[in-house]
Amino acid sequence: MTAEHCQTCGDVAARMLVLAVDEAEALALCQDEEGRRLSVDTGVVGSVLPGDTLLVHAGAALIKEPVA
Repeated sequence: MTAEHCQTCGDVAARMLVLAVDEAEALALCQDEEGRRLSVDTGVVGSVLPGDTLLVHAGAALIKEPVA
């Protein structure tokens, strides 16, 4: 990915807030800044908790942002 978009698919990554977690399936229900909700694969980033912020691309969390 470049700073603006993925070179492979052209999609952009989005910051999403974790609302709920299904650890057994490595999934999290997340919400973007516009209120849209999406089930996100968290297998790459490991354990997440409600309130965490993830950088999500193509339905997969790539980075868990550090807590400020």
